[in-house]
Amino acid sequence: MPDNFKQLLGNIKAFVFDVDGVLTDGSLLLLPGGEQARTMNIRDGYALQLAAKKGYQIAVITGGRSEEVKKRLKGLGVTSIYLDAQIKIEAYNDFVASYSLKKEEILYMGDDLPDEEVMMKVGVPACPKDAAPEIRAISIYISDKKGGEGCVRDVIEQVMRLHGKWEAERS
Repeated sequence: MPDNFKQLLGNIKAFVFDVDGVLTDGSLLLLPGGEQARTMNIRDGYALQLAAKKGYQIAVITGGRSEEVKKRLKGLGVTSIYLDAQIKIEAYNDFVASYSLKKEEILYMGDDLPDEEVMMKVGVPACPKDAAPEIRAISIYISDKKGGEGCVRDVIEQVMRLHGKWEAERS
């Protein structure tokens, strides 16, 4: 990790995440009837909703097509959800244009080869501890958490603490 990692986090206004292997552990549970189920970390979900409430732009770009994943993410306040993104750079370019974002304002967390092209375009490429070797090699930050086990919260919390925004809403 470069010495200036925390400085780079100071510029972050937007987060982009992959689903399988980042928001999930990459496992699929095959149910009778052919349905597929995934699990997501509840603390990752808390961090996503808090970041959305505090004004960060958040996108999820996945090659998957799960409407259940989309429903979960929408419930957390994520509005830029790209399902069935076979070429992730196209979805990424749409997100960047929609919010007039600059490269240095974006943290992308991916775990495997389909994420590589986008990760080369962002200010802070990051990955979970168990990402593919090629992705680990291009990441400025490698979480000490595995995919689906809190890596999303890890990066969101670091950015928000640095910005002084990691406080829960008090009722």
